[in-house]
Amino acid sequence: MALAGGIGAARFLEGLIRVVPQEQLTIIGNVGDDIEIHGLHISPDLDIVTYTLAGVVDSNKGWGFQHDTFECQDLLRQYGRETWFNIGDRDLATHIYRTQQLREGKTLSEVTQDLVRRFGLRITLLPATNNLFQTHVTTDRGRMHFEEYMVKRRTRPKINYVIFEGAASAKPCKGVIQSIKDAKGVIIAPSNPIVSIGAILAVQGIKSALQKTRAKVVGISPIVGGRALKGPADKLMKALGLKPTALGVAKYYRDFMDTLIIDRHDKQHAEEIERLGIRSVVANTIMRNKRAKIGLAKIAFSELQ
Repeated sequence: MALAGGIGAARFLEGLIRVVPQEQLTIIGNVGDDIEIHGLHISPDLDIVTYTLAGVVDSNKGWGFQHDTFECQDLLRQYGRETWFNIGDRDLATHIYRTQQLREGKTLSEVTQDLVRRFGLRITLLPATNNLFQTHVTTDRGRMHFEEYMVKRRTRPKINYVIFEGAASAKPCKGVIQSIKDAKGVIIAPSNPIVSIGAILAVQGIKSALQKTRAKVVGISPIVGGRALKGPADKLMKALGLKPTALGVAKYYRDFMDTLIIDRHDKQHAEEIERLGIRSVVANTIMRNKRAKIGLAKIAFSELQ
């Protein structure tokens, strides 16, 4: 099984489903990025994973559908509506369908699995929680939803703090804790440690389940050479007093991690990571093509044995 955020995780999972049969793979997805736009419930990370594994994602952007159009959004802009959150016309259909199903009483996990099947996938994709849960950040420009910080503000504001709104009451959705308990191995995908994996860990009981599981927990560092390959992970780590390095990632995960795969550019951190009691594996973690994705997935899978 795997814990996953958005683009980086989805690209890794592209390789993993070529190593592990889809029927045997359970993915726990981040819902901290979920947001309401134009009255619609949008689940960015769940959709990125689904679209990517279904082979329909816009590979250049890493999100949305390939060859999508934006006519609805263009007209909304003419109507004076804010359109900083880009939603293509095909993508819009997913959000309309999800919102309708939720209003009819379905849970987010039920709708997510329905969508997964409709896209021809055989994985199990579980939202970390079905409850209201959102990641907010406090910045020098005030408090805002993480998507506003990421997309509208383009990560320019200085972050002071990260808040997981709803964490005090959010419960893991059905199957999450049991899947960790029964897992033959757990992979922490190369996602933002703070707002992707960190948001999953903030849901009650998930971190504890990882600490107690008998399965090996193997992670892949999303930080290479002191920088995030995608997104603002390095900025967020700095804001929380963590050094944006592979070692900093290891320290963040040290309560439950057995092995951390780090990039060749960070081999100088391997010995210090080992001193934390975490096995360090040095490999190529930059996934520029399908071969690299599969290669990294094979390494991660072999560490679970």
